[in-house]
Amino acid sequence: MLGERHCRHAGLTMFDTADVGPPVPDEYLYRVVDALDAIAEETGKTVPQIALNWLLQRPTVSTVLIGARNEEQLRQNLGAVGWNLTAEQVARLDEASRVRPVYPY
Repeated sequence: MLGERHCRHAGLTMFDTADVGPPVPDEYLYRVVDALDAIAEETGKTVPQIALNWLLQRPTVSTVLIGARNEEQLRQNLGAVGWNLTAEQVARLDEASRVRPVYPY
């Protein structure tokens, strides 16, 4: 996955979400992916494993669906279970993904 250090300085946008959903600011995407990338590097896990493990630990998430394209990707995704991110790592991901409520809420 390409984070800010790979895309922003090259003048690239990370995703064009207009065709697949509501627009998401590139700054937000860079911040979240950079946090995922840093924690993946710390733990020796893949970015998808970090993302899936994080979602599995969230109290408001009841189900996580994975869409593996092949057996290797399925095996990698299954590597997201059987361990937990630390509270500090979860806090970093929560902070990176936090959005401000739209005014006036």
